[in-house]
Amino acid sequence: MLLAAGLASATTAVFAWGPDLIRPALRRSSLSFARVETGPIEASLTGAGTVLPEVEKVLSTPVDARVLRILERPGESVESGDPIVELDLSAATLAVEKLDQDLALKRNQQAQTRLDLQSRLAALESQRKAKDLAARLLTAQLDRRRQLRAEGLVSDEDLAQAELQAAQAALELKQVEDEAGSARLSTDARLEGLDLEIAILRKERAEAARVLSLGTARADRSGVVTWTVSEEGAAVRNGDPVARIADLSRFRVEATVSDVHSKRLSVGLPATVKVGDESLAGVVSSVLPSIRDGALGFAIALQDPSNALLRPNLRVDVLVAIGRKERALKLRRGPAIDGEGAQSLFVVRGSRAVKTTARIGLIGFEACEVLEGLAEGDEVVLSDMREYEHLSEVRLR
Repeated sequence: MLLAAGLASATTAVFAWGPDLIRPALRRSSLSFARVETGPIEASLTGAGTVLPEVEKVLSTPVDARVLRILERPGESVESGDPIVELDLSAATLAVEKLDQDLALKRNQQAQTRLDLQSRLAALESQRKAKDLAARLLTAQLDRRRQLRAEGLVSDEDLAQAELQAAQAALELKQVEDEAGSARLSTDARLEGLDLEIAILRKERAEAARVLSLGTARADRSGVVTWTVSEEGAAVRNGDPVARIADLSRFRVEATVSDVHSKRLSVGLPATVKVGDESLAGVVSSVLPSIRDGALGFAIALQDPSNALLRPNLRVDVLVAIGRKERALKLRRGPAIDGEGAQSLFVVRGSRAVKTTARIGLIGFEACEVLEGLAEGDEVVLSDMREYEHLSEVRLR
């Protein structure tokens, strides 16, 4: 009888206290909590960013060439004018020499044309003087015959013949003068053509000389070499980069966020860059027009681009403010908060944490907006509770 009574009591205790005996209990000291409160909240997008030099100059080869020597390696500091990469520009040297020869030939043609004109004009001037003398003589003879005809001493036929000879001499004189004028005009036109050809050759020669002067890629500013061609002897084509130089006194940030936020992101939005425990203020300066691999890229201009915390290629967290509410229910962010929308959170009810469905709205850097499921003053477990999400509640001790 006593044994049966004992078994019955034990069975009753198991059914009464069994759920509490098998339900897990968590130490409050091992968890983090936050209370739902009312106040302003600022929503932000969270992204990953990389610190890059604000200015990075790319040095390119001006022609097809071969790398002779790499004079400065990545990481080395350079001053403006310092040589970085030397190229083999034998073809460019030949081009300059050929243009020098072409210029010399054109100048020689120009000089020869002037000499030919002078020679031709000299000959025509001799002819003009002879024709002028002949015309004057025949004109004088014509005047004499007219006087004699008036006195009846010569016939009309002799007078007509004298007039014809004088007119022919005047015509021959004009032909010589016209020929001299045509020779000048023709030579001037040819000389103008040669002047134009020489001007074009000079420009080509100046450009070829400029290209030749770039045979050694030189820094156009003080900075640090961030990249060069991989090896000496490598072939590079016109326009290929051979080195990059960065100014490490000022920086910017390039970042990405999920493409689901593409409509929320725009130029001018305030941004915060997290460098360790420090926060640097900035603004979205540009947004890339295309999406790659589900990510939207954008750039941030920093208010303090010369901050001592900044380093090239440093990975940082980026927050972009996209909205603000002056009064809302809000909850401090923690591992238990999994983005916007409905989700399960554990709310403290006495000695238990009860799983409750809540809907999260705006998410800021430090807090998130509570739309439904929680009330002001509720104490919520912020620690990661995924291990207990299959339970409706857990005990606290």
